[in-house]
Amino acid sequence: MNKSEEKIIFEKLKNGDKKAFEIFFYTYYGYLCFFANGIIHDHIAAEEIVQDFFVKLWEKRDRIFIETSVKNYFFRSVKNLCLNHIKHNNTKAKYAQNFLEEIENNYSEDVIFQEVDLARKIEESINSLPGKRQEIFRLSREEGLKYIEIAERLNISIKTVEAQISLAIKTLREKLKDYYSFLTFF
Repeated sequence: MNKSEEKIIFEKLKNGDKKAFEIFFYTYYGYLCFFANGIIHDHIAAEEIVQDFFVKLWEKRDRIFIETSVKNYFFRSVKNLCLNHIKHNNTKAKYAQNFLEEIENNYSEDVIFQEVDLARKIEESINSLPGKRQEIFRLSREEGLKYIEIAERLNISIKTVEAQISLAIKTLREKLKDYYSFLTFF
């Protein structure tokens, strides 16, 4: 396809001609994917970039003015999208690295082990509750049910639910008193 043919087809595209769009898509898609992959070295992301380019081309077709050739415009646009992709990934990688460094600096192995030990101790404490009390507590805390919903589900009074939750919390506070300072820290 020569430059004058490209310009004629591009004018049709600008006027909403889907066939013109398809001509450009089928002519350049493979080449643009190969080109993008050469820049970012990720064929899946390259295809996504080229697909994004064609979506934007269609959406902004009536506002695009090409001074050079259509082919040059396509490749330059894809190159810019690839560079933006690289910048975005570098920013994400930098953020992830900073996050990992912050975690590493703020959490010692002792703290992590304490968290694991606390989680285990909480589960053991809940498991040690009497059967019905444990069930009511789990329905409230783990499933997020309201007292009335628990009462209806278990066919008991709301007062019974309130009493059982109160007793469960009292028991858990007692069993987890050694972890109180750790719990208030978090």
